[in-house]
Amino acid sequence: MTKSEKIKELQGLSVGEVAERSGVAISALHFYEAEGLIESWRNGGNHRRYSRDVLRRIAVIRVAQRAGVPLKEIAEALKTLPQKRTPNAKDWARLSARWKSELDARIEALTRLRDELTGCIGCGCLSLKACPLRNPGDQLAIGGSGPILLSGRVDS
Repeated sequence: MTKSEKIKELQGLSVGEVAERSGVAISALHFYEAEGLIESWRNGGNHRRYSRDVLRRIAVIRVAQRAGVPLKEIAEALKTLPQKRTPNAKDWARLSARWKSELDARIEALTRLRDELTGCIGCGCLSLKACPLRNPGDQLAIGGSGPILLSGRVDS
């Protein structure tokens, strides 16, 4: 690393540079920081600065979000990474393994919903006893008879 590169690294990236290089809006960067997903520091001029490792962290956040992982879970996973170090392939393998079974379950549920949706739309009955979308396996029967959903006796 050259002397100018070392100086640039110590100075960090501005919020605008991070936004441009990561493709994330400045407001999103501020939100990520407020949620503890990334961190910055203030320079002598009180400007927000980021270390370069934040770019990889943002990439991890964005990929996880696209996979449907909630930000709270992403934040918990990122807490397991050492600060001031760029997440590497081994880190990503460990993080993504945490989410794999949940994603598999979500895919299975969505596939089942897609397959059941086609049959239901055709009949239009939306029978509370028979509809696999609204009341799979007649689960609402446990709450008794009558307008269970309207009475608040069962969560919809």
